[in-house]
Amino acid sequence: LGFFLLSFSAVLSSTFLNEQLNVHGKIGCILSILGSTVMVIHAPQEEEVSSLESMAEKLKDPGFIVFAVCVLVSSLLLIFVAGPRYGQSNVLVYVLVCSAIGSLSVSCVKGLGIALKELFSGKPVLKEPLGWVLLVCLVICISVQINYLNKALDVFNTSVVTPVYYVLFTTSVMMCSAILFKEWQHMVLDNIIGTISGFLTIVSGIFLLHAFRDMPFTPDLLPLFLQQGRTDLHASWRSADRHQSCQHQPLLPSEDKGSQSAEEEEEE
Repeated sequence: LGFFLLSFSAVLSSTFLNEQLNVHGKIGCILSILGSTVMVIHAPQEEEVSSLESMAEKLKDPGFIVFAVCVLVSSLLLIFVAGPRYGQSNVLVYVLVCSAIGSLSVSCVKGLGIALKELFSGKPVLKEPLGWVLLVCLVICISVQINYLNKALDVFNTSVVTPVYYVLFTTSVMMCSAILFKEWQHMVLDNIIGTISGFLTIVSGIFLLHAFRDMPFTPDLLPLFLQQGRTDLHASWRSADRHQSCQHQPLLPSEDKGSQSAEEEEEE
């Protein structure tokens, strides 16, 4: 959905804000929409989580605990070790922090959605501590994401930060969902291939949409075999110029010879 909205916003900005969308951007939008469609068709079915009790059991899973610890440790290393050294020169430092923490924020949103559903159904959700813990974790995760995403945007160009962030964020969310909700356990081979193919198609589309956004598309950028007509035209022009120059060349030496002979006669 995020990739689809990114492509849709590019089309809207080109339509209503008079921003130029070159050929690379149009191809990138088409690839993003096609990749999103393929990914939705082959999307894995997650296990049904209908209560906070089942959500708590998911969060206590050893695989998710290991994943969460790795995310937190790597984020702390990126913030306090790699950030001061390489944050101003490498776009991956701050974007990796946002992406890793974002995977945890998506899990918190899933848990809060279940809590709100139970609250509206009349269950005493406010008395359970898990809902409040998920809310506090969500606020912390979103605050960290906004902080370091703004730092990345202050240092690097938006056309560089945006595609890298979307790719890394989606990858981390897919990993977290696969570990927490066991989405990939019962998938058949064609759905796995379709999901990966759709994701790679989306990545290619986003790369074309943002990497070449400010590059004007001219015929000089076409491959050589597409420039055959232009090269033939230039060759004909050059041959015509050479033909004209060859026609004028005999006149110049004759004039020079005539002037030289006249000077010799005057001297004699």
